[in-house]
Amino acid sequence: MAAGAQFIDRVVLHVAAGDGGHGCASVHREKFKPLGGPDGGNGGRGGDVILVVDTGTASLLEYHRRPHRRAGNGKPGQGSHRNGADGEDVVLPVPDGTVVMTTDGQVLADLVGEGTRFVVARGGRGGLGNAALASPKRKAPGFALLGEEGEKLDIVLELKSVADVALVGFPSAGKSSLIAALSAARPKIADYPFTTLTPNLGVVEAGDTTFTVADVPGLIEGASRGRGLGLEFLRHIERSSTIVHVLDCATLEPGRDPLTDYEVIEKELQAYDRALGEHVRPLSDRPRLIALNKIDVPDGRELAELVRPEFEERGLKVFEVSAATREGLRELSFAMAEMVRSYRASLPPPEPTRLVIRPEPVAGADFTIKPMGDNTYLIGGTKPLRWLRQTDFTNDEAVGYLADRLARLGVEEALAEAGAKPGATVMIGTEDDAVVFDWEPEIAAGQTQALGPRGTDHRLEGR
Repeated sequence: MAAGAQFIDRVVLHVAAGDGGHGCASVHREKFKPLGGPDGGNGGRGGDVILVVDTGTASLLEYHRRPHRRAGNGKPGQGSHRNGADGEDVVLPVPDGTVVMTTDGQVLADLVGEGTRFVVARGGRGGLGNAALASPKRKAPGFALLGEEGEKLDIVLELKSVADVALVGFPSAGKSSLIAALSAARPKIADYPFTTLTPNLGVVEAGDTTFTVADVPGLIEGASRGRGLGLEFLRHIERSSTIVHVLDCATLEPGRDPLTDYEVIEKELQAYDRALGEHVRPLSDRPRLIALNKIDVPDGRELAELVRPEFEERGLKVFEVSAATREGLRELSFAMAEMVRSYRASLPPPEPTRLVIRPEPVAGADFTIKPMGDNTYLIGGTKPLRWLRQTDFTNDEAVGYLADRLARLGVEEALAEAGAKPGATVMIGTEDDAVVFDWEPEIAAGQTQALGPRGTDHRLEGR
């Protein structure tokens, strides 16, 4: 297949939001005012990675070719109270019907409708400059906070076609030909045993009802277990309200006839239902129509007339059609339209679009303390870890500021209550990646009395 004709409906995408810019530590200087006060600006925020539904995008091929996407970093702050510029967002267009999942299958978002947006990775916060860190007790901080890293994660994008009616059937049953005859779609069609390699979508008008029809690439026995291409494309009928069995009445393959084909396909749909679980409306609940195709062939018409009563006994509506001569297509299209109208009428009225802001909590519990044995303790929690990432450990005043923040949070008292002794080893982070401190409770923390020249902290002398 030529590269231009590729259809990709499932990709793993590696996304990285931008890092926040570092804050600036600067002191205003001008003639006759050598120390005019702190004027370091804040760092800019890192750019987000955003997915946006674009109906002009047909597949996920672009992300198959380029699976790594990164947003821009925030710029660092500068003196004279100049804040750094925010990083540039990366906006990724995706087809209507794209599902966003984690690599272990957890659904993060189901993107349906032109313009629907989802921020999949958020940029890191910019670090505060020393002007923002100044206080009555710390008038001229000699440090600034570092910008935070942006989120980095691997996601799975999976495309599920947004179609009202799904045509299912064996390879070469005539599904693509029916799409072409019913709509303006022009799928690739062959006169030999051939299966479509991409789902085709067509728009059909029947009376005052307009709906979309998708042909699902040929299913074979065992498709729900991964045989052939069937499992790869069964997801494209999950959103369809109506299923049409396209049955080949002119096949010359041994062991094939419309009734057998119907039972094989139904068995695969039921098996796929079991694999989906309870969170998705089962395919077995969708109304069915039977299209006995290729009645333009004499033997095909005879076979259609022979098997029609069998399907009608099962309560199924049957249509004898020919994609080649268009016989029976009008009746079939109006029957599909009626089922689509009925389904749409059963849906609850759409709720008005509202922007719901759900700010993420900075932390659950403010922090956690885990005894590790031998007078060693591990401190975790969102706040301590975030503050750790913001700290410039080459600057003693910045390290002292971190100690003051942790003390005000209550970490010192909690360590004493947990049984920590002077000289205890305190780790902040995770067991595999932590910054290690020696805890000396007799050294005051949480206070901002004169701590020494800018960029220093007398509590850390001789460390």
